[in-house]
Amino acid sequence: MANIKSAIKRNKQNEKKRLHNRVYRGRARTFISKANTAIAGGDAELSASAVVAAVSALDKAAEKGVIHKNNAARRKSRLMKRLAALSK
Repeated sequence: MANIKSAIKRNKQNEKKRLHNRVYRGRARTFISKANTAIAGGDAELSASAVVAAVSALDKAAEKGVIHKNNAARRKSRLMKRLAALSK
């Protein structure tokens, strides 16, 4: 446990940020897993809408600084690649 006042404050700030970031990271993960499930199901329309939602969630997380922009771009690219393979 921190004894110094500034360290105690920093711990409080970090905890608040962790809880805030967790929302965006979890939302992105949820939408990605839903998109992967839809793609595995084989329905092109449902998959396309699920991928759009996942891309939006990833963009939001990257915008907030929860994940790095290149991380978001890589995940979006992989989703789009799977979606394109489904439509062939």
